[in-house]
Amino acid sequence: MAFQRNAFLDAWFKHTLAAIALLGVLLWGSAPALANGVNADVARYLTPDGPARVKLDPQGNQASYSGEALTRGRDIFMENCAYCHANGLTLPFPQISLTLEDLAGATPARDNIDGFVTYLRQPMTYDGSDFSDWCREVPESWLARPQLEELAAFTLSAAEKVPGWGTLPSNR
Repeated sequence: MAFQRNAFLDAWFKHTLAAIALLGVLLWGSAPALANGVNADVARYLTPDGPARVKLDPQGNQASYSGEALTRGRDIFMENCAYCHANGLTLPFPQISLTLEDLAGATPARDNIDGFVTYLRQPMTYDGSDFSDWCREVPESWLARPQLEELAAFTLSAAEKVPGWGTLPSNR
């Protein structure tokens, strides 16, 4: 699929990135307090009743993730992913977000820990037909599998539980 430049989209993209940068300064300048190593938003949305159960593989097996693990995943997301995926949106390619529906619709599906990690190790187009350079490859030398699993667990938990994730800009 050829990508044709559009002056309106170029301007929109530049303005959106500027807004995200400002939002990042505001958010990171005053990070939510940690209680027992758990980010306040993680505790509120992802683990209010204990560890989060997250789909592990396409067969539906699940794994449990503590608030601390999800906080570490959130930190990785905020440091490496939020610039393009603020609040679960995909700013460079808005048609596909980080909602569970969109992640499940990818080939192979990315709505589980194994599929998400596989994608991060070797990013493919949404239909799985070709290598993609929209998202950067994450080699083992950068993030070990347990770190990627925590990133995936945070993202999948947020997609399941955070109101507006992947559909609405952040209100912060």
